[in-house]
Formats: sequence, C-alpha cells, structure tokens
Amino acid sequence: MGKLSFLKQKKFYLNLLLIVVLSFILLWLTIRALNIYTRHGKVVEMPDFSGLTTTEVERMYGKDYHFILIDSIYSKTQEPGSIVQQDPLPGSKVKHGRNVYYIIVAKTPERTTMPNLNNLSLRQALVLLESSGLEVKELHYVDHFARNAICEQHYNGTVIKPGTELIKGSQITLYVGLGPERKDMKLPSLYGTSASDVKRILNMSGLNLGNETFEDRDSIQYQKVCRMDPPQAKGSVRPGTFVNVWYKSSRNFNFDKEQAHVLSEDSARYAAQHQPVIDTTNLINDTTSIEIEEQYEDDF
Repeated sequence: MGKLSFLKQKKFYLNLLLIVVLSFILLWLTIRALNIYTRHGKVVEMPDFSGLTTTEVERMYGKDYHFILIDSIYSKTQEPGSIVQQDPLPGSKVKHGRNVYYIIVAKTPERTTMPNLNNLSLRQALVLLESSGLEVKELHYVDHFARNAICEQHYNGTVIKPGTELIKGSQITLYVGLGPERKDMKLPSLYGTSASDVKRILNMSGLNLGNETFEDRDSIQYQKVCRMDPPQAKGSVRPGTFVNVWYKSSRNFNFDKEQAHVLSEDSARYAAQHQPVIDTTNLINDTTSIEIEEQYEDDF
C-alpha cells in the first residue's frame, strides 16, 4: 500500500470533518466567553463624582467601579474630602468594573516654605513663587538702582524671612525696583486670554490685576477677556498699574470674529477720554476784545 492510501479511506474524512467541527465549536465558545468576560458592547456613561466624598462614591457606585485615590490638593473654596478630579472624565463611555482614579480636596492645608526672592529678577521670582505654591498679592514698585529686581518680600504687611513655613496659596507682596530710568511698562494684549492666565501675564509684565467683571454666568474655564482698562491702545503705563478686565464666555461670544471691532472700540473710547482740554476762557476774552475793537472803529 502507498503512503497516501489513507486518503481513500472513509474513516479519514470522518475524522477530518470531526476535527473541523470541533475547532469551530471551540473557537465559538472562546469568543463567547471573551465577550462575557470583557462585557463586549456593554458600555455605560461615566457619572460625575465631583463634590462627592470617598465614602459616598463607594456606597453609591462601589459595585460598578473600582475607585483608586491618587492624590489630594488643598482648596479654600471646595469642601475638604470631596472629589475634584477624576479619570475617566464624566460622560466617558466605559464598562462596569473600570478603575476610576480620583483626586480629593485635602482636609488640612498643604504647607510650603518661603523662598528667598531678594535680588532676583521679577520673572525669576514669579517662577519660584509659583513652584513653591505661593501667589502674588501685589507688585509694589520702589526707588532702587536695579530695575525689576526684588527688594523685599512681604506677607500680611510685614517682611517675611526665607524659610518661613506658610500655607500653600498664601499671597506675597513683592517690592520691586524702578531702576534709574523709571521706564513705563508695555501693556500686554489680554483680549481672548483665559481668566486663569490673566494675573500671571500681568505680573510678568510688571503690572497688577485690578477689578474683574464677569459679564456671563459660566464656568471659569470658558471665561476670556473681552475688554481691559487701560486699553491696549494706550501702549504703556507706569510700573505696578492696576489693570481692570472684563470677561465673556467663549461659548456665548465669538472672540475671533469680534476682535477687530472690540479693539477698535477700545481705541476710540480711550481717544475720547483723553482728548486735550481746550481753555475757552482766553478764547472768550479774545472774541470780546475783537468785538470791542470793531465797535470802536465803527464809532469813528
């Protein structure tokens, strides 16, 4: 018998057919089991856990998700222990049992130490303050030979020594040198700038943030500058000038479309407010004198 004589036997084809059928059944069972295990196609919308405490989310959603705390931050405006950030974000399509990573508001304020800013440039000092978790309250310019050099650092009205422990977010007043030339500061363009960036940009330019007016009720992330006073048209101002800003929501206002119109309107408003004052007293006296002279000539 030849080596391929088994091909003529009916038993071989029956066994081959059985192997193929069993392979398909095994493959179908594997796919089915994977679908069940991974919940293929069964997704839900991720809830928003903001404002809830760890205990509350565990009680309400503990059967659906696995919660993992990754960090905590201090906030003066939000309730201690409440969730402020989460991943996946609210509204994401996820499956039940998904890991949810979250950040809560610390129950006790985080602390930091005051860095030594003396003799640093303004920009260096601002970067170092930010990295230390501290904020600028005000830039106060004083007579000093080095322009934009930090002369003193104050907290609550008194000089604060480097290394002093403070709560993160504490506000520091910086005393900055005017320099011998006392040059004005160029006004930065704030139009369309996010509300969260305005103060930093002004401070970097040697200016202070004045009054803030929010014309739309919307989340801070959508608020952008639609007007500033002094306006950018003024060009430059004295160091430490307070700049007032107005905001509109980017969801209600087209900043790109209205930019040229708004800036032109600001320029016109500034020009109208700073027109030279004409002394009309001398003009009236001159007119009266001319009339008297003409009358005198008519009499003679």
